[in-house]
Parts: sequence; structure tokens; C-alpha cells
Amino acid sequence: MDKNMFADLDSLSGEEKERMSTMIDQLQIRDRFSSLSVLCMLDVVLIYSLLKQNCSLRMYNSLVERCFTDCVHSFYRKSLTKQEETCVNRCAEKFSRHSVLLGLRFSELSQGASTKD
Repeated sequence: MDKNMFADLDSLSGEEKERMSTMIDQLQIRDRFSSLSVLCMLDVVLIYSLLKQNCSLRMYNSLVERCFTDCVHSFYRKSLTKQEETCVNRCAEKFSRHSVLLGLRFSELSQGASTKD
């Protein structure tokens, strides 16, 4: 810390100057940590977005794998049969409805938990 900051504070006693110096040092340390914490928060946001994207991709991949395994049984054609196509569409629709209902339920539970606090 710059000790010349106290040149204009001649009216303060030595003890008061020392306390002032300590307080300024503590504030400077706090400011350094708060700028680090902002960088840490940005890292957390980036990691969260990557995890969210990864989760979405895993969910999509599991949907494709599940519906394909349940609905597609023959590989004699390039395209799906009408029955396979209907099965895949129903499977995807059920998965979508289930995801929406699950999200609503989690939302209700989290709102209930926050109102109890």
C-alpha cells in the first residue's frame, strides 16, 4: 500500500493512521477477491451451459436409441414402414409429453420448497 496517501492526514495520530492503513489494505484484498469471484462465476456459468448442452444431447440420444430399438425391426428397406414410422412418432410424442409433465412437477416441487423457507 502507498504510505504517501496519508500525507494530507497529519491531524491523525499514529494509531489512527495504522488503523486506516489496515482498513485500506483489507478493502484492497476484498476488491481483488471480488474480481476473482466474478471470474469464477463466469466459469460456473460456462460450465453450467456446457453441462446443460451435454444433458440435452444425452437425452436426445437416449430418445433416438429407445424409439429405434422399440420400433424398428427390419432392415430390408431404406425407409421405415408405415407401422414403424407411426411407432417412432408415438414414442417421440410420449417422451415429449413425459418431459413436459416432469418439468412441471419439478417446478411445483421447487416452488413448494421455496415457500416453506
